[in-house]
Amino acid sequence: MNLPHIRAGMEKEQLEGFMSKARAASTLLKALSHETRLLILCILSQGEKTVGEIESILGLQQAVVSQQLARLRLERIVTTRRDGRLIYYTITDPSLTALVSVLYDMYCGPKAADGASATD
Repeated sequence: MNLPHIRAGMEKEQLEGFMSKARAASTLLKALSHETRLLILCILSQGEKTVGEIESILGLQQAVVSQQLARLRLERIVTTRRDGRLIYYTITDPSLTALVSVLYDMYCGPKAADGASATD
């Protein structure tokens, strides 16, 4: 696992770099800290979708889906593409798809289904 080596006596610039990256990660994790937004990202990790498609998959009202997509757009986690009257949503950064995949494996994969916790 590739973990940072934060220790006493580090160069100030290096520590500030870690702090900046930790702040960015914290902002991303706050945006992901809602079950509907996570489900939307799971859906979008399979490819672009319209609000109507996401609404149909989740069985939620259009207003709820649009509200959560607006938050994801505000945080620049998803982007849009217009085709006539339809607006398609997609995940902005491919590495975020990898993060969603890790979360899926931790909480929804075979080990999670067997009752093993993510901290075992």
